[in-house]
Amino acid sequence: MQNNLRLCVAQMTSTTHHAGNIAFVKNAVRHAAKAGCHLLALPEVAGLMNRDPQEVRGMVGSEAQDPFVTACQALAKEHGIWIETGSTPIAGPDGRFLNHGNLIDDQGAIRARYDKIHLFDVSLEGQAPIGESKRYAPGAEAVLVDTPWGTWGLSICYDLRFPHLYRDYAKAGAGLVFIPSAFTVPTGQAHWEVLLRARAIEAGCFVIAAAQVGTHDDGRTTYGHSLVVDPWGTVLLDMGGEATGFGVVDLDLTQVARVRAQIPSLVNERDYVIRHEKGPTRGP
Repeated sequence: MQNNLRLCVAQMTSTTHHAGNIAFVKNAVRHAAKAGCHLLALPEVAGLMNRDPQEVRGMVGSEAQDPFVTACQALAKEHGIWIETGSTPIAGPDGRFLNHGNLIDDQGAIRARYDKIHLFDVSLEGQAPIGESKRYAPGAEAVLVDTPWGTWGLSICYDLRFPHLYRDYAKAGAGLVFIPSAFTVPTGQAHWEVLLRARAIEAGCFVIAAAQVGTHDDGRTTYGHSLVVDPWGTVLLDMGGEATGFGVVDLDLTQVARVRAQIPSLVNERDYVIRHEKGPTRGP
């Protein structure tokens, strides 16, 4: 296993068409390759962010047909770099889309596929309800992938709020997890950093969270602050909430074993039952 990983994180403002996003990724790959990076990490909906269901339906097909995925494969092979694609919509099994991510190796081969499990169905005060499940079908499989740098776990955005997923990844051997995101500004301000640091600390792993930022063509506004967090919970990279760009960071992957040896919560875990003590019974 290789113990040092040079990572490039791309923070972007996705457009309503594949072409603009592919152009951004081409520039990101060139930047990452020039910096000597092994891996480029992209945010959620890096391939396409478009609220118009009819327009999107005419643009989205299977993974094999998707122009963003195939462009990422070609760029990975051309520049000899791994790409974690964040996500892009592809056709799902029931007429809805899948919020779909890929890990592509430096030969352009797809090494792992992940469909977002937990969908963002929420009602924020002062805003219209957000129902991701109206347009997207949920994935059903958590995905681990072996790489030259160890085992990695895949997830997307709202998955962040389900800590057992990352705990399970860590217990299965993952030393690094991806959480590409497109957080809203209110939830980002309140919860983004604290949740990412908590997941890193609980699992004793690196967290790579490339993010969308700014005002998008379809009217949405996203929080930004792409983060890389180490297993001790230290923020190694914060790209801020103002602009797109690229951040490069070197990861010492031996830190995972060192942190887990100091605080071995993964092996100290115990089974338990919940006993519910009832309150006193009151008469009529």
